[in-house]
Amino acid sequence: MTKFLIDDAGWLQSAEVIRSPNFDARPDHAQVKLVVVHGISLPPGEYGGGHIQSFFCNNLDAAAHPYFESICGLTVSAHCLIERDGNVIQFVSFRDRAWHAGESQWCGESACNNFSVGIELEGCDQQAYDEAQYLALAKLISALRLRYPGIGSDAITGHSDIAPGRKTDPGPAFDWARLQRLLMV
Repeated sequence: MTKFLIDDAGWLQSAEVIRSPNFDARPDHAQVKLVVVHGISLPPGEYGGGHIQSFFCNNLDAAAHPYFESICGLTVSAHCLIERDGNVIQFVSFRDRAWHAGESQWCGESACNNFSVGIELEGCDQQAYDEAQYLALAKLISALRLRYPGIGSDAITGHSDIAPGRKTDPGPAFDWARLQRLLMV
């Protein structure tokens, strides 16, 4: 498996880059110690079309789909998006705070955006994710662990786990055991 490399500025060397304006600096002394796995599809249940990229860059056309009217005013992002075919797009440097988790808590610590990396998988709660996505996610997490040794084996979680009752992604279709097996290779 080819490895991802993260440079000193926090960018993957082999990923497509689309810079999102939806980020800010991490608080002083904040250490990356958590990976949050998300699932997203725009419109819900549909893939492709570049709508996620537009959403993360505040360019979503509200008239393109009725659902978009309800979200186009939101300012959100993630560090990376893994498309259905495994292509990785980076939106925010890992050194910065992407706006992905919202109100959240992990191990008694709130505001997870301060110390986490947010990785979106193109998908939805009820449909299986593609093998290419699991492979890319495992490679990305391995690279993050090399760069940020504070990310332990127990520090990979779903959005639903840090924002229970508010979020459901990546959903029951996400195979955590498969990801764990790939991370052990």
